[in-house]
Amino acid sequence: MKSPKVVTSAAAGIVVLGLGLSACGGGDDDGGGGTGGSKFDAGSTAVVNASDHKGGVLKFAQPDDFESLDPANIYYAYGLNFVRIFSRSLMTYNSKPGTEGTKMVPDLAEAPGTPSNGSKTWTYKLKRGVKYEDGTEIKAKDIKYAVARTFDRSVLHNGPSYFPQLLAADGYKGPFKDKNLDNFKGVSTPDDYTVVFNLKSPFSEFDQVVGFSGQTAPVPAAKDTGARYGMHPVSSGPYKLEGDYTPKKGGTWVRNPNWDPATDPNRKQLPDKIEVQSGLKAEEIDSRLQAGTVQIDLPGSGVQAAGRQQILTNPKLKANADNPLAGFHWYIPINVKNIPNVECRKAIVYAADRSAMYRAYGGEVGGQVSTSIQPPSVQGREKGTDFYTKADPTYTGDPAQAKAALAKCGQPNGFSTTMIFRSDRPKEKATAEALQQSLAKVGIKIELKGYPSGTYTNEQLGAPKFMAKEKIGLGTYGWAPDWNTGYGYLQPITDGDAIVPTGNANPEELNDPEVNKLWDDAVKIQDAAGRAKVYNQIDAKVREQAAILPNVYAKSLLYRPTNLTNVYFHAGYGMYDYANLGVTG
Repeated sequence: MKSPKVVTSAAAGIVVLGLGLSACGGGDDDGGGGTGGSKFDAGSTAVVNASDHKGGVLKFAQPDDFESLDPANIYYAYGLNFVRIFSRSLMTYNSKPGTEGTKMVPDLAEAPGTPSNGSKTWTYKLKRGVKYEDGTEIKAKDIKYAVARTFDRSVLHNGPSYFPQLLAADGYKGPFKDKNLDNFKGVSTPDDYTVVFNLKSPFSEFDQVVGFSGQTAPVPAAKDTGARYGMHPVSSGPYKLEGDYTPKKGGTWVRNPNWDPATDPNRKQLPDKIEVQSGLKAEEIDSRLQAGTVQIDLPGSGVQAAGRQQILTNPKLKANADNPLAGFHWYIPINVKNIPNVECRKAIVYAADRSAMYRAYGGEVGGQVSTSIQPPSVQGREKGTDFYTKADPTYTGDPAQAKAALAKCGQPNGFSTTMIFRSDRPKEKATAEALQQSLAKVGIKIELKGYPSGTYTNEQLGAPKFMAKEKIGLGTYGWAPDWNTGYGYLQPITDGDAIVPTGNANPEELNDPEVNKLWDDAVKIQDAAGRAKVYNQIDAKVREQAAILPNVYAKSLLYRPTNLTNVYFHAGYGMYDYANLGVTG
């Protein structure tokens, strides 16, 4: 998943945490003293302020805007998390703190998928009587139609591309161009409550594919408005949009009277309303969180520098904050098409002052210096060898090695390129500036350009035509596992088959034959440990090619106002669980 955005993809972060459901007790030496009996980091492992109180208005805020509210057209982790308030999928992440939150559980489906035909066919049975906001029943054809929509990248630019890659439906153009769903062979519906997926090749992680994103959220074909569907998606969850969503401003969700909690153990319907305000500066959101006039910072990546200082030095504020290892990896993609010489790319990696970039994300409270692409929480991940910092244990950069690499690439005096970042993310701007300063020491000149996060991964960093036209060499980026395996983390960002025209999650545009073959080989392996071995080989090969500069395994300093209830860090999304929150006062 893109970083909390991301981003996330998502919008996805997995971290091994303890379990627990009780709110934590009063003040102690670890930052206690806050209102409500909470303590520092309590929400990382347990539910804080557990309550069934109904009523009030739950307020979210964000610096820019959603990439979309169409569940099939989202890859930012925070968007995938948020749309669960109004959309349901065949499977979903479990709504539990700790490692339980990384597990896929049935949502609209009665049970996990049943594989057959050597795991090339997956069958799901729908729960009966589940309804849309208008009271009509959700049927299997609505799931098929929803999946078919994902095949038209010209309309849905942003979401994951797993279904077009995996399903046996090559040549299908999507329902906006071909309204006859009989021509879509990737999914069949033998009756109103059975959905059958037909894959090109065996794939043992398919439950995770149908669960992590919103692309199996049902869509009634008669109410699909194509590219505008995200302005008012039809609700299958506990809340429905009141009127239309207004881009760059926000929207309001109210209770869906046709949502049945008996069919949905993963969501609550506590607030009377849920409001989203878009376009606030990040620092302003931090101030409103502390005042309790906003309950959630939507991107979920934590407070900014001034907010960190205020919270960590004030015991009462600190008692209402959490600092989990979020599962995201903040890294620098290096575009291999615009910087084609591997030695030139190696010079960037050698020269980078990762210590300064680490500090830009907040130092110890912002994460850990990274050495692999996969974060430590991914199952089977190995730390591996960091090829570039053997002589640089402080991660401040190795100018001598960088200059040697520049000589090998025929640019002994350095070269120039452009780096982009999300302009509404102060941490990313600071990271880009830190890298700019360290590369200048060896003659590599970087021009910095910022773009809004709402368009960044769809129209700039994730759009190959834009990257080529503007000759972009570097970007800031973040990624969390779509699900908790090496495939769920690495495949979208390193497999050439995953490169798409817009919303591309492989901004380094890596399309390496050796790496692609490893991906083809990995999906044929039935043993999880055997697949993990291949994933680690891919991780190493991409780093050897200097296509990704590892930076920080993210930690987020998240603030929970005292009027927020049912708060806990959700390991599947790398932030608080947005589908179960309540508010008091």
